Amino acid sequence: MIVMGLVILALFAAPGFVERALLQDLILILMLIGLAQCWNLLAGYAGLISVGQQAFVGVGAYGMFYVVIMMGADPLLSVLISAVFVALLSIPVGLVVFRLQGAYFAVVTWVVAEVFRLIAAIWPALGGGTGTALPRSATSEMIGLDFAAELFGVRSAAAREIVIYWGALAVVVMIVIVAYLMLRSRLGLALSAIKDGEIAAESVGIDINRTKFLVYVFAAFGAGLIGALYFLQQARVSPDAAFSVIDWTAYVIFIVVIGGLGTIEGPIIGAIVFVLLRSWFSSFGPWYLMVLGLLAIVMMLFAPKGLWGMFSSATNIHLFPTRKRLERDEDE
Repeated sequence: MIVMGLVILALFAAPGFVERALLQDLILILMLIGLAQCWNLLAGYAGLISVGQQAFVGVGAYGMFYVVIMMGADPLLSVLISAVFVALLSIPVGLVVFRLQGAYFAVVTWVVAEVFRLIAAIWPALGGGTGTALPRSATSEMIGLDFAAELFGVRSAAAREIVIYWGALAVVVMIVIVAYLMLRSRLGLALSAIKDGEIAAESVGIDINRTKFLVYVFAAFGAGLIGALYFLQQARVSPDAAFSVIDWTAYVIFIVVIGGLGTIEGPIIGAIVFVLLRSWFSSFGPWYLMVLGLLAIVMMLFAPKGLWGMFSSATNIHLFPTRKRLERDEDE
């Protein structure tokens, strides 16, 4: 915990000693970690294979834009308001999608995301199919902007990225801590039981639907936060970008598979590897996507536990242990 605290402090101070391009990469890594942790909770622990998390990313983005443009609220405050709205919206959506299981569940989550994309595309108040941009006044008068500018001696554009970076760092730390505490609680024990066998878990009194539903709502809340923050950084949103299945689900699945499904550490490692691979191979065009797909297939065939799973199996090191282990008393 001390080491993690020092890492967080170093990341908080990073804008003071890293270049702007690297800071933008760190923002992307943090946001991907947050999304991957949410999807990992769904698939790795609750057994819910969703290919529609882009629905909550997009609604979070459009919700933030609506609150800023229509209500004149501060962008950072709008991010939180939008995420709360996404969490509330996920309740009726969950009541619908939870009627299906397995592959049907995966398909209906994608269908829901497409419905939201079509609604955004015909919503004239926020630009319809072409999208809209944030007013300049909103991005130049954001909470914390003056503090960041004075602390690091930078202009407003760089200060805005620093504030968004801090917001992404806070969101990721919150998601990781909540996920860890959740998995160490009675809810985590219930998820472990469900993962081992739903029939056996139900036979000992675990409410399977309620347990999965809580994870689903939290994952939607996290996705809404990340979506609102990402498009706050972009200062522009469109239906195709906000509800992109490749950017917000396919890449996230790749990150979790590479890092290690069913571990907290896996999505962190996977997000870093993904951004590095993207920077190395993005100039190859379509070949870049083929390399990612091939790497994912190889990992699933020969290392199904992912990079972190291989490392922890070899070293027995667990940064975020979610299982209690029985240790022999030395006096025995």
